[in-house]
Amino acid sequence: MKTILCWGAMTMILAAIGLAGSAAPAQAAGKYNVLFLIADDLNCDLGCYGHRMVKSPHIDRLAGRGLRFERAYCQFPLCGPSRASFMCGLYPDQTLIRGNAIRIRERLPHVLTVAQMFRNHGYMPVRVGKIYHYGVPRDIGTEGHDDPPSWDKAVNPRGRDKDEESQIFTLTPGQYGGTLSWMAAEGTDEEQTDGIGATAAIKLLEEFAASKEPFFLAVGFYRPHTPYVSPTKYFDMYPRDRIVVPTVPEGYLQALPKPAQATLTAKKSQLNLPDETARKAIQAYYASITFMDAQVGRVLDALDRLGLADDTVVLMTSDHGYHMGEHGHYQKQTLFENATRVPLIISVPGMKTAGQTTASLAEMVDFYPTLAELCGLHAPSHLSGVSQAAVLADPSATPRDSALTQHRAGYTLRTDRYRFTDWGPEGAELYDHQSDPAEMVNLAKRPQHAETVAKLSKMLRDRVKTARQVPAGLTQLKVDEEADRARRRRERANSNAAAKAKGK
Repeated sequence: MKTILCWGAMTMILAAIGLAGSAAPAQAAGKYNVLFLIADDLNCDLGCYGHRMVKSPHIDRLAGRGLRFERAYCQFPLCGPSRASFMCGLYPDQTLIRGNAIRIRERLPHVLTVAQMFRNHGYMPVRVGKIYHYGVPRDIGTEGHDDPPSWDKAVNPRGRDKDEESQIFTLTPGQYGGTLSWMAAEGTDEEQTDGIGATAAIKLLEEFAASKEPFFLAVGFYRPHTPYVSPTKYFDMYPRDRIVVPTVPEGYLQALPKPAQATLTAKKSQLNLPDETARKAIQAYYASITFMDAQVGRVLDALDRLGLADDTVVLMTSDHGYHMGEHGHYQKQTLFENATRVPLIISVPGMKTAGQTTASLAEMVDFYPTLAELCGLHAPSHLSGVSQAAVLADPSATPRDSALTQHRAGYTLRTDRYRFTDWGPEGAELYDHQSDPAEMVNLAKRPQHAETVAKLSKMLRDRVKTARQVPAGLTQLKVDEEADRARRRRERANSNAAAKAKGK
């Protein structure tokens, strides 16, 4: 029986349960339970990734007992396509989801998601918050564009950040998720949507500890997605006079192919931000990260307190990267390192590589086969990802020689040294991370790099060809994507108009 729960800040009620000091291993179903933690729009601005300002003590703590991946990449720098991709273990050209607000069964009606795979092996799959796409903040408190067949139970938290939406500052009046917006909120962590979600996750862990039922618990936090809302104390941690606003050289855009320029300039209200506005936005983003990190800490504390840590694999990540002024851009949807790179930490009970870091390349489609192997389960044969279990045992292992990401008409390949991006007839980009880790100097047209461009171009073509193959045994439902986008725009407009009318 499936259960869908909607939690409000003042209406959190769960059945009383007894606490258990420990839980038996999930050996009847597999080697371990799984706690899957994912933030929304989180880049690698974390203490454990070397950021000098952002405070993330709890994610850093997890890195101390897990392996931190230095080079992990999303397959699409946008929430909906990325989440569908890693939950299905397939590339966006295989899921046919290249935009938001699309449920996976609309494209792959018979796909077996990673959560369903765990159910088939005797686990209870449970979701708290945002795992598949949600319109944020519009869909907070609802099931968003969830995949109900994936879960036996789902919790949809809703807190003060949603209820007090009208108080949030935004660069574009009436818009919050698609534009820079923020608020230093009154009240406690536990009154915010992510605080309520963390409380729900803790209660579920208590239930699992008592029942000893094997679990796949996916906890999706909404922050630091815009609007950047967190209690005031987190804003106070980041004095604006200490914020560093990235700058770009004059004429920088002209060195890029036009499609790349378009990704950086798509949001006109966020171009050439005044220095004080930029500082406020960055402060709010950092504050949201630290607030989200505190909720991660609450969940990890419960895992330890209940004796579940010794039997549970923990994977912590984000759905894609994020720009905070780099390349003059804010938010996501580019093919630069900032938007494609994600934090990834995997902790396995008793692992000998705890606290170490790997430079081995990883993709988010690798989550599915990795978790299956770690738990000793049989994954579907059509998965496009590769297991990273060997890297968890030996950080020098290299199951991949590249990482693939796509957006709009572009595809980009990240290798150990280079990023190569192909926009078709519109041009290409080549960045050497040994000399230019910020990706500010496009080498693609320089004669001395012609051989490198040719080699990477072929490698990219081969990767794209493979990533477009129809998954064996699955039916794809193809649609006219332009007409479908137009229909969804109309639906959103009608929904927004109805919401405004209701508000009056």
